[in-house]
Amino acid sequence: MVFNSYTFLAFFAIILVLHNLPLSWTTKKVNLLLASYIFYAAWNPPFILLLWLSTVVDFYVGRALFTQENPHKKKLLLVISLIGNLGMLCFFKYGTFLLDNFVLLVNAFSLDYHPAKPNIILPAGISFYTFTTLCYTIDMYHKKSEPVKSMLDFSLFVTFFPHLVAGPIVRPPQLVPQFETPRTANTKQLMDGLFLLSLGLFMKVVLADGMLAGTADSVFGTTDVLPALDAWAGVLAFSGQIFFDFAGYSTCAVGVALCLGFVLP
Repeated sequence: MVFNSYTFLAFFAIILVLHNLPLSWTTKKVNLLLASYIFYAAWNPPFILLLWLSTVVDFYVGRALFTQENPHKKKLLLVISLIGNLGMLCFFKYGTFLLDNFVLLVNAFSLDYHPAKPNIILPAGISFYTFTTLCYTIDMYHKKSEPVKSMLDFSLFVTFFPHLVAGPIVRPPQLVPQFETPRTANTKQLMDGLFLLSLGLFMKVVLADGMLAGTADSVFGTTDVLPALDAWAGVLAFSGQIFFDFAGYSTCAVGVALCLGFVLP
């Protein structure tokens, strides 16, 4: 599910209504957490297990890091978090690349080695939620903030759907305290949030995917020798496409969160 889809707009409208019903704060947080899992499951439901694993492991490792006074045990806990998170990220993101290079290296020694290539599917947003949980464990290692008391609050911090797939990456003090007290958007926040959502969609759909993508694709897709002006136009169009793609998505994320009463950096 992406922000620039009718499915998301319907999904967001339902969440917005539920969040403004006269329910307890805990119920609203559970609704947001379930919504975040549904949002993520729209890509590939089995990968929710990875999200759960990363969340649960780093919640308990973070608490242990904060209370542990033995420096050797503390470093061991941090290493567990780093290896677990970065190992999972490297496997899914660079597994095929590393295997291909390993095969080339082996064959360079005149060994006929051609293993079957694994069909590794990259989980959506794995880089963002991996670095989000790592921010937490590293902060706990240096005792830069207090450990999150509630698994519900920590799960929301990691999986909150506006920033889950493409950021922005947030640090615990920037978001966790907002889950600890009841909040809904006031009229100004709602209007500002809808404006930012509209602006982000404009940057993403009109500029990145529309006006700039065509120029970039035509320049980089040609096999002919191009005049310098056309080549520079392609470079600038591609640069603008990348910028407005990320900027648009991040602006949408900030706007969606603000509509719910939360402020993302």
